[in-house]
Amino acid sequence: MKLLYLHGFRSSPASFKARLMAQAMHERGLAPAWGCPQLPASPRAAADLAAAELAGHDASRAVVIGSSLGGFYATWLAERTGARAIVVNPVVHATRELSRHVGRHRMYHSDEPFDFRPEYVDELAALAVPRITRPERYLLLAATGDELLDWRDMREHYAGARQIIVEGGDHAFSDFAEWLPQVLEFAGIASTARPSS
Repeated sequence: MKLLYLHGFRSSPASFKARLMAQAMHERGLAPAWGCPQLPASPRAAADLAAAELAGHDASRAVVIGSSLGGFYATWLAERTGARAIVVNPVVHATRELSRHVGRHRMYHSDEPFDFRPEYVDELAALAVPRITRPERYLLLAATGDELLDWRDMREHYAGARQIIVEGGDHAFSDFAEWLPQVLEFAGIASTARPSS
């Protein structure tokens, strides 16, 4: 199998959710199946990198987890490959949400500067999925307290998918650990760690 995690805007593999998933995979002896690349600022380059991570893997045994902008990329990748996707407070209207962020930013976990260029908004438009197909291959986790994105857009966009709508919460989905068993179950991963020998 392959489990690929795609982080959000300004985030990295050092995010809380990525580290929690990496630990869960390691504890179950599945570290070789884990992937969590540092995504470039360019949406086209980020999508190409994510697709390359899945290349050569059986899509029926691949799961992509995406948080925020990573959820937008995960949806594109799921539609392109047939993989299952778990999206956490995903960006639905990427061009609308990210166009206001054109300019210079700093990464959350390293403070490294990067530029989000105007042409990147067009790259997002090219990756947009107007309507998901086969909603049964999606799991949505959305927090009604998301301070950046409207959870109702998520609920509508992923209509027909399995949905976990959490009252309150925040954009970072800080209580992700509480929902880890459902995430692992949807991904087809045993919820208990492998006993150490």
